Amino acid sequence: MIIQLLALINRIVYLYSILLIVYALMSWFPGAYQSKLGQLLGKICEPFLRLFQRLPLQFAGIDFSIMVAIFALNILMRVIDRLAYMFIY
Repeated sequence: MIIQLLALINRIVYLYSILLIVYALMSWFPGAYQSKLGQLLGKICEPFLRLFQRLPLQFAGIDFSIMVAIFALNILMRVIDRLAYMFIY
């Protein structure tokens, strides 16, 4: 039961990481954020990204906050996995 729950959470984190990447790639297309898809992804991604946009992660005009957010999300998932497996086994 717990392993299945962890597998589901892992899939959700993976899907959310893909959504963050798609949201980042939309910056390459003018007006993409104003489309229906862009607005939907903005509502889903921006609250989490705001946590990282406060940090000084912009170098030479490039914002690395999405990359750091994905990295932090994956590290958090690994920590949760290890803690859960410690309690299971």
